[in-house]
Amino acid sequence: MGVSDEVEMSSEVVDTRPLSDSTDLSDEDYPEGGLKAWSVVLGAWCAMVPSMGLLNSLGVLQAWTSTHQLKDYSESSIGWIFGSYGFFLYIAGAQTGPIFDTYGSKFVIIPGSIGIVLSMVCFSLSEEYYQIFLSFSVLGGLSACTLFTPAISTVGHWFNLRRGWATGVACTAGGIGGVLFPLIILYAAPRIGFPWAIRIIALISAILCVCACLLLKTRLPPNKKAGASVDFRALRDLKYASTTAAVFLVEFAVFIPITYIASYAISVGVDDTMSYLLIPFLNVGAIPGRFLPGLVADRVGRFNVMVLTSLICSILTLALWTKAGDDLTAVVCYAVSFGFWSGAAISLTPVCISQVCATDDYGKRTGTTFTISSVGTLVGIPIAGAILESDGGEYGGLIVFGGVLYLAATVAFVIARGICVGWSFGVKF
Repeated sequence: MGVSDEVEMSSEVVDTRPLSDSTDLSDEDYPEGGLKAWSVVLGAWCAMVPSMGLLNSLGVLQAWTSTHQLKDYSESSIGWIFGSYGFFLYIAGAQTGPIFDTYGSKFVIIPGSIGIVLSMVCFSLSEEYYQIFLSFSVLGGLSACTLFTPAISTVGHWFNLRRGWATGVACTAGGIGGVLFPLIILYAAPRIGFPWAIRIIALISAILCVCACLLLKTRLPPNKKAGASVDFRALRDLKYASTTAAVFLVEFAVFIPITYIASYAISVGVDDTMSYLLIPFLNVGAIPGRFLPGLVADRVGRFNVMVLTSLICSILTLALWTKAGDDLTAVVCYAVSFGFWSGAAISLTPVCISQVCATDDYGKRTGTTFTISSVGTLVGIPIAGAILESDGGEYGGLIVFGGVLYLAATVAFVIARGICVGWSFGVKF
């Protein structure tokens, strides 16, 4: 495939894309709205409630299983289960993305829908460590990938200048799922049991996945020339490679507070119910944090917004969380604030990728980037758990670890932006 380094300048945002042989982007007329386009956004939203909702519920699941099914296991061992969910969600993107580009959304959305429901049913029956790992982490993570990757990529077929806004609206699904699912576990599990609480989540997921299968439709013709195989040669493009490195670091950082904020609260003496409610609080902040940064990013630049949000997440973690102690007000304030500012890590990172690739390669490039990011997702939570154990259960080291990772992500996005459009901060990119 021939690739050029032409930079397209729009009135809204600088859009830097290698142009593919199969699609001339200058001739494409993106709908940027309308019933069909927004029905696709709704379909993407339905697909991401189960997949990203479960990802945003890791804190409650970690806190619950560590005191119930897995109470005899160490924090780092439990961390491998929930880190692996994110790992499989992202690593399978390297194959899911190319299949989407080549054959369309139905080839991945339908198997993913079946898999995520089956995963939840099997998870509800699991008691042993290996059972939870296989049902939730492996089957659940792989199925979530085949829902998340095509959902994000399909939105890119219908929006260009408003892509950040449209993707952000779809990604509010993760925040809503991250509020709904923990509340189901918190209030249903003590009354009808944890297995039945998970089955309720499975039923909700099944209904939403049916809607996603009906609504998600691609607009561009399949890019069969690209093939359905994984291609890491795209990393030879310095713009794409630097963007991927920045996404890797921000995904490395984001799941540490999400996973450990509830168990932190329990450790400092907050009652269990309030500790579990911190995850819904965090995701309440994440709902506007998914779409508002996207709306702003379409006007001032997607990379610019990622630099800002990563920096603020670093400051919140290193300044507010480290000083919160057992002050419930400070902990809740951190959870909601972090939820808002970290929302861009999910909604804007694929949009940043879209700026350094052709639209008909969007699925493949997004999948490749998130496959690389999966390594950070896999090891980040267990590393944080190991830091927690080495500090004798004190959370100071874990919090600093998460804050420094976010600071590194900020620097990486600055560098990626500089490589793509230069070092003038007056450029919208």
